[in-house]
Amino acid sequence: MLRSRQATTSALVSTTPMRIAPGTKHSPAQRSRNFPRPTGDTDMTTIANRLARRSVMAAMAALLTLPALAFQIEGTPKIAFIYGATARDGGWNEALDNARLAVEENLGVSIATVESIPEEATALKNAIDLFVGRGFNVIVGTTYGYSEGILEAAAQHPSVAFVNASGATNAGNLEGFYTRTYQAWYLAGMAAAGASQTGKIGIVAGFPIGVVNWDVNAFALGAQSINPEIETTVIYTNSWWDPVAEGEVTKALLDEGNDVIGNNLSSAAPFIAAEEAGAKSIGFQLDMSRHAPNGHLTSVQFNWEEYLLPTLAALVEGTWEPSEWGAFPGMAEGTVGLTPLSDAVPADVRAQIEDRQAQIIAGTFEVFAGPVVAQDGTVKVAEGAVLDDGGLWSMDFLVKGVSGSVN
Repeated sequence: MLRSRQATTSALVSTTPMRIAPGTKHSPAQRSRNFPRPTGDTDMTTIANRLARRSVMAAMAALLTLPALAFQIEGTPKIAFIYGATARDGGWNEALDNARLAVEENLGVSIATVESIPEEATALKNAIDLFVGRGFNVIVGTTYGYSEGILEAAAQHPSVAFVNASGATNAGNLEGFYTRTYQAWYLAGMAAAGASQTGKIGIVAGFPIGVVNWDVNAFALGAQSINPEIETTVIYTNSWWDPVAEGEVTKALLDEGNDVIGNNLSSAAPFIAAEEAGAKSIGFQLDMSRHAPNGHLTSVQFNWEEYLLPTLAALVEGTWEPSEWGAFPGMAEGTVGLTPLSDAVPADVRAQIEDRQAQIIAGTFEVFAGPVVAQDGTVKVAEGAVLDDGGLWSMDFLVKGVSGSVN
């Protein structure tokens, strides 16, 4: 039976289909000029045996009622991951690689990998064709930049299943997936407000696009739920990977009196700068506590295995139906969550975070339920309404109480 993550105070998630293409939330480009040889070409017959531990009768019933659009791979699953940078990059790719390791552990198999494949059509096609030629029938992409190339590959290889992290394209054998990170960032904002002594917190972000803006706004709204007067400042670096700029931006935020720094990027630079200044910090993608052993409050962490394991089970059972809008799980499904909270977060705030997390998981609390008011006073979400997925992906504003600009 597949392992499922229990909901705890360090787990987050919830799903709804999306219409708007996911933002370019991919990892720093440490690109290779050469095409690396894939590794891990292994016999994966164990997958079927592990998955078969599920109820045989349930599987038969699922097959008898199989929808016309359901997809089933041919034969035993052979899985390959294609990374746009190094797999152990300390951020985005490493979170996906951790999921690969979890899948291997759960299913008792070895998954093939290839690293540093550029977001360029020919390089991606070569990698996919090489895997398919060797019998691989499940391909996992890891970056938005693969979206068009992986769509072409899905058409060329209709018997192969494709999934792509932060992918913006979908087909009968392809599904892009991302997660509702804003849910966890709301809770992180609560922690930040609880730990702040100055009433001023900052966040370092990449590009002012929907997938980033929703994290910034959720961080601010969560903080305001603890301290309505708290000030939140965001500075965008306009890059996914620039440790020098990220360190400089963090120092600027610290100089302005912000004593908690949220890092919405991958590098360690903001944590190092905050730690040296005696400030608190919040990480993203992975548990970043190693970079700030004294000041780290918590991290918003991906748990991609919670998407991949049930997807693989559905592929084996012939019940996988890729959403035409892509998969968009959240705290309820376990694909994103908070790492354990630091003792620097007061006990009463910790209790409020736990209560709010339970509400998010139960679906009784929405981060962007109205009224949501922008910096200029414009009502973006009316009272009684909830921002839909289209509004999330296209979010181009900052909420009231945030200093910074998306322009």
